[in-house]
Amino acid sequence: MPCHDIQALLNAYIDDELDPQGTAAVADHLAGCDGCRRVFAQAQALRDAVRAQGLRHALPPALQRRVRAAVRDEGRRRSAWARAPWAWINLGAALASLMALAVTLTLYLGAPSPAQRLGDEVVASHVRSLMVSHLTDVPSTDQHTVKPWFNGKLDFSPPVADLAAQDFTLVGGRLDYLALAQRPVAVLVYRRREHVVNLYVWPDASGRETPPDAASQQGFQQVRWAHGGMRYWAVSDLNATELAQFQRLFAAATHPG
Repeated sequence: MPCHDIQALLNAYIDDELDPQGTAAVADHLAGCDGCRRVFAQAQALRDAVRAQGLRHALPPALQRRVRAAVRDEGRRRSAWARAPWAWINLGAALASLMALAVTLTLYLGAPSPAQRLGDEVVASHVRSLMVSHLTDVPSTDQHTVKPWFNGKLDFSPPVADLAAQDFTLVGGRLDYLALAQRPVAVLVYRRREHVVNLYVWPDASGRETPPDAASQQGFQQVRWAHGGMRYWAVSDLNATELAQFQRLFAAATHPG
């Protein structure tokens, strides 16, 4: 989709009002378009500021002075606008100034973090796998079939766990590519009832141990962690409690103790 179509959908995307196909299309586009990510960041920051009915942190002194000056100028001009035949010109200039201030505020509030952007990409990949019926490259419930399938296709061997006894059935695995991670990744696919869990796995060069961090993004639950030199990112439409249970079971099965 072209940028202007994506930007027209951003408010609905932020408010989780798009269908899965629309969510995937917007998230996919944002993952690869710096310009639209900036517009998304501004829209999200303004929405958050309005909902909070004010900023949570004090503005820098210089920015505070600019805001106060703009308000004072608007007050002095108000009566003149009502009388002047060129009032619409002054009004337009004032609105332009306020828009410039709004852009400054959104830049101050900041753009999405790298983790949020990667989360968008993971969600887009998850939704795409459901839409095109491409959940697996190797369909199998046997971990000893799925794990060796990745040999020669990746430069690492992802841990695979059999969690069928805990009602998380392994259904296979596939290859995927995460642009923001800048590498191909392994995806292990599990199912609980009618819900699919996609678990993305790739090496973590930092080697840091990161405890589970849960998030909700675009209507999907996510949990990410790092352990044993690997990064893990699970996404599903399961509720947060069940996805957290999946994370604990998988971690215990692949890294006991």
